[in-house]
Amino acid sequence: MSAWTRILAAILFVLLSPILAGLLAGLDRIISARMQSRIGPPLLQPIYDLLKLFQKERIAVNRSGHFFLLGYLLFTILAGIEFFIGGDLLIVIFALALASVFFVLGAFAAGSPYSHIGAERELIQIMASEPMLIMCAMGFYVATGSFQVTTIHAQPTPLIATLPGIFLGMIYILTIKLRKSPFDLSTSHHAHQEIVKGITTEFAGPYLAIIELAHGYETILLLGFLYLFFAPWPLLALAALIAVYFLEILADNTHARLYWQWVLRTSWAFTAIVGAGNLILLHYLQRGGTP
Repeated sequence: MSAWTRILAAILFVLLSPILAGLLAGLDRIISARMQSRIGPPLLQPIYDLLKLFQKERIAVNRSGHFFLLGYLLFTILAGIEFFIGGDLLIVIFALALASVFFVLGAFAAGSPYSHIGAERELIQIMASEPMLIMCAMGFYVATGSFQVTTIHAQPTPLIATLPGIFLGMIYILTIKLRKSPFDLSTSHHAHQEIVKGITTEFAGPYLAIIELAHGYETILLLGFLYLFFAPWPLLALAALIAVYFLEILADNTHARLYWQWVLRTSWAFTAIVGAGNLILLHYLQRGGTP
């Protein structure tokens, strides 16, 4: 990938991701409403909401918390840029983890007990999802011999054939990352789920818009991870992403929130079974079936 192509990819990610994420959120609301026998809002409503939040008055409950929110947005964008310019997958994962830490610190900086509880639950969600992300990078490395996104993307055959367990594990933690039931511990996008918004309780106006914007960037980045499993066949990749996102919406509307202990146990167990199991089997097959 040439330097100009990398620059173009970075610019397109920064400019288009909020729009794509807004359209996905709009479809999410419409489909969720139809599942609940409602009409639902317009497709562009999430984008309207985001623009309206940026126009609200800036009320600072704690200025240090707002600094941490900027770090959350910045490192999420940097992680996405590194991914879409074909960089190192480990750097992407570490930058994404650092962004999550900034988000948690921002919530801890507020004085609300609801915000603190939400931050603690966000840490639990990080503990539940990060092992599978690292396992995904390991799987790509074992299958391709590289952590570079360009190398992984350039494989002649879809990696879903050799990494089906890793793919299932990524779908599982995607529910955590998208903040959907039954794994929406720290906050929820649905008003009927809770009276207060957990980790985002003390943020409003432009600062809440920053959180929503960062979440949009993260959503597109995570879907990019799933795309790599089908990269040689773009149409199949698009169909798979649509199917996965629909399953996430279906799970969100048919399951109640689990206790945090269940989230941690089930995510680690699933990571160990499908993720580690897939890696062990792949390594065994690459060695020709010899121990």
